[in-house]
Amino acid sequence: MELKSILTGLEGLKVKGNLDIDINEIKSNSKEVQENDMFVAIKGFDTNGHEHIKEAIKNGAKVILAQEDEIDKIGLNEIPDNVVLILAKNTRYDLAISACNFYKNPSKKMKLIGVTGTKGKTTTTYMIRDILEKKGIKVGLIGTVASYVGDKKIANNENTTPESLKLQEIFSKMLEEKCEVVVMEVSSQSLKLDRVAGCDFDIGIFTNFAEDHISSKEHSDMEDYFNSKVKLFKMCKKGYINADDVYAITIPKLAPECSYITYGIDNYCDILAKDITVTNQYVDFKVKIGDKNERIKVSIPGRFSVYNSLAAIAVAMQFGCTSDNIKEALESIRVPGRSELVDNKLGLTIMIDYAHTPESLEKILSSVKIYTKGRVISVFGCGGDRDKNKRPMMGEVSGRVADYSIITSDNPRTENPDTIIKEVEEGIKKTNGKYECIVDRKEAIKKAIKMANKKDIIVLAGKGHEQYQEINKKRYPFDENLIVNTIINEMIENKK
Repeated sequence: MELKSILTGLEGLKVKGNLDIDINEIKSNSKEVQENDMFVAIKGFDTNGHEHIKEAIKNGAKVILAQEDEIDKIGLNEIPDNVVLILAKNTRYDLAISACNFYKNPSKKMKLIGVTGTKGKTTTTYMIRDILEKKGIKVGLIGTVASYVGDKKIANNENTTPESLKLQEIFSKMLEEKCEVVVMEVSSQSLKLDRVAGCDFDIGIFTNFAEDHISSKEHSDMEDYFNSKVKLFKMCKKGYINADDVYAITIPKLAPECSYITYGIDNYCDILAKDITVTNQYVDFKVKIGDKNERIKVSIPGRFSVYNSLAAIAVAMQFGCTSDNIKEALESIRVPGRSELVDNKLGLTIMIDYAHTPESLEKILSSVKIYTKGRVISVFGCGGDRDKNKRPMMGEVSGRVADYSIITSDNPRTENPDTIIKEVEEGIKKTNGKYECIVDRKEAIKKAIKMANKKDIIVLAGKGHEQYQEINKKRYPFDENLIVNTIINEMIENKK
């Protein structure tokens, strides 16, 4: 593509060289650069692309897009005359817009639905997808688990929302697959770091808001975290917000650019759930769809599932889905790592859930406690290199709500897992909760299984859909579904 076309819409650029040239690909990783590519240097948290410009040129880059304030790292005198140098104010933003142009703005040719919020993003996107597919609409799904067209996985995602270049490539593939709608999780980081800049959102959804992602590599404080999420609604035509969330109801004043529809349980709203029943297998409720009050059954138990369902129903009505489309999809919904029950030969109730914040852990433990006849056994940890303030809070939550807690390792990343566990333990010590600490997560799961009976429920919190454990910048296979059944099969075999 012609370089001029790639740069369409970008302002304030300083250019040295000829813009009337063709570019093969855009890359932000110098190692991936090939002949006649454009390299965009990004200043990241761990690495700085400006320090790898020489490598990009050596690999064949003919265009370098760099950031003005990193000019001291560029080495201007060492850039050959036949390489075009472009200086910009913000290369993250410019990369996103360049990617949109390079892939010919695929999001403008499909209906794009973005879901943001602290919790519920993944489940809500799956619900929306399944309902729309019941109506016969071809849907693309992008999120924490992976990217799909129908049941076909087209990309693994390292981030909840992929980097801008990868995101536009995924959109392009979905357009080729003739997707009419794309529903995607939109993280606060993706909004703050301009990954979704240039995306043409038709609908934005705000699920809820609570403390999370406060760290040196994420958000400086809650205000920054919230304001980053609000950006989505400055990019949308319609917004669907949770009327029971005190933060969500402030969004229309902060982002008046779009029209809003509200949904909820407790407060006045456009789409209201009533007569809620929660069991250990499902939740059901009444909601008005069209002119009728319909009873909806959702195969993910918990009050939080009602909120996620309402958001999905709101979108479904926008697309003209029938009550039968909605009922059929939600009754059979299954989301990897979200209140996911593990089938096993011992007939134990074992649930895998992604809960990794104090609020989400309290929600899942409180929800299962309502309908569990025996004990609630909580197995959880906290991720390394993330918000340390939530560690004792999570310990306190589990100690207060669960009948027995096993504190273990999550993704320690570059931190010492023993240190993380001790910080979690400080919180549980404030309660009368029974607990023990087992650093090895597999051993912790084994202990929970050995102590449980059929009346109990084991909640494996924190990992959810993840099939790895990240330790010292390496990811090791760790599929909890597989691990649970391996442990149980070994137990059964040893008894023979």
